Amino acid sequence: MTTRTVREKNAQGQASRLTLRVYYEDTDFSGRVYHASYLRFLERGRTEWLRERGFEQKEMAKGVSIVFVVRRLTIDFLKAAAMDDLLTIETRLALLGAASFDFSQVIICDETTIATALVGVVALKGDRPARLPPDLRARLLNESATSDPSSH
Repeated sequence: MTTRTVREKNAQGQASRLTLRVYYEDTDFSGRVYHASYLRFLERGRTEWLRERGFEQKEMAKGVSIVFVVRRLTIDFLKAAAMDDLLTIETRLALLGAASFDFSQVIICDETTIATALVGVVALKGDRPARLPPDLRARLLNESATSDPSSH
């Protein structure tokens, strides 16, 4: 997957927005956000995206024994964030499969995009891929069907 693919991926539905402050622990010796910290920020964005749609990952793991794992991740670092910056993580549905979905995510600081990511997530039951639960799939299909293409 190329960098171009991350930027061109069609995101669907409403964006979930999560605002986070950068703390000392998120930075490296230079005072810039350490690259692995961005992965934690993106994870929080995906978790809140699901939660806003009524799906708690802990409850899904207990109830229908489904967990989500990252299968693929492509990220473009465009600018550096630093300690005390206020970041907004925007998360949208990009692609829906039978047992997986892709998220299109953007990290913004002061109205400037500092990173973009495309994250492929697969549903697992035990150690095997599993179809998405019908209620989750229905909500995701509804979201992608009601999205406004002009907002992409």
